[in-house]
Amino acid sequence: MCSDVRWKLCWENELQLADHVELSDFFRKTYGPTGLFNAKPFEGSRSWAGARPELRAIGYDQSGVAAHMGLLRRFIKVGTVDLLVAELGLDGVRADLERLGISHSIRVMLPTLHELGVPFAFGTVRQALRKHIERFGRHGPVTILSDILTRSTLPEPRRDKPPTCIDEALVIVLPVGRLIGDRHHQYRNGSPRRAA
Repeated sequence: MCSDVRWKLCWENELQLADHVELSDFFRKTYGPTGLFNAKPFEGSRSWAGARPELRAIGYDQSGVAAHMGLLRRFIKVGTVDLLVAELGLDGVRADLERLGISHSIRVMLPTLHELGVPFAFGTVRQALRKHIERFGRHGPVTILSDILTRSTLPEPRRDKPPTCIDEALVIVLPVGRLIGDRHHQYRNGSPRRAA
């Protein structure tokens, strides 16, 4: 049951080795069914995939880690404008708790987003999750944008690939300190590029 989950907000430097081991196991089990490659970043005790989060919302129940969402402040370029956002990612829910989705994680994270003073929270998800994200968007002030190209730096440079990749993902924007249409910050006028 969702009511049995206890949420903990913690900064990355507060995590102990045992926390990373437990989280890496959680991510392997959560992302593994979507493809072996998706579980690979979490081998050993590594509890992050690309950029390492600054802050984590971790849900626990009697079976251990139930859900997770990470946050990292960064600048993204939207058209010609550099915009500070809180990038949300590493969202995961244990298979037996499917109803405990992204909306619960964001509700837990929202007061901290306000404290951090970021104008927006930002995230990207695969097109395959469109229906799930659209259901979530009906219950909150979330804007979901499609047909947006995002360019980001690969986590590790490789000789056989270019240093950046371009994805066409669903872009999720959650207003925190500013409305999406304010001033020059119209996401539809440019392609978000993560400054990673």
